[in-house]
Amino acid sequence: MLERSQSDSALVLFSERLTNSAQFGTLFREGMDLVEETAAYLDGDGRSQAKALERSVSLTYATESMRLTTRLMQLASWLLLHRAVKEGEMTLTQANREKTKVKLSAADPGPTELIEKLPQQLQDLITRSMSLQARVRRLDSTIHAPPADRTAIGNPLVPQLNRLKAAFEQ
Repeated sequence: MLERSQSDSALVLFSERLTNSAQFGTLFREGMDLVEETAAYLDGDGRSQAKALERSVSLTYATESMRLTTRLMQLASWLLLHRAVKEGEMTLTQANREKTKVKLSAADPGPTELIEKLPQQLQDLITRSMSLQARVRRLDSTIHAPPADRTAIGNPLVPQLNRLKAAFEQ
């Protein structure tokens, strides 16, 4: 996967193991369940609720449901890409290249005062999708963080020891 020197061969990179973690499995299930739940809502109850809205709120409903769908499709793409890493169908390096096509900042919701006029079920889906997006962003930044330059650091305890020494010398 990554090229490493012999001295680093025993080093286990946390980022390479995250897609096999229980955290990722839970996130994947929650994400896919949210996609399905949102699709069912927008095709069912959401459709009838949208028809009952006044015209200005109806436009907000249409806009926010498109943003929600876009956000969830981007998140689902990211989750499926990283499931492929978990399943051994691609390497993390390949996933890192492919993930540039996924926009994890896509489709942030509009102003709160407009969202509050929408049906409660849609508001809940928007809130849950934003929470999922934040969790995926955090995991993404951990998984795809550039590897630390180990040669420049030397002994990783030295900076900590220097801080302690400086604190007690004052």
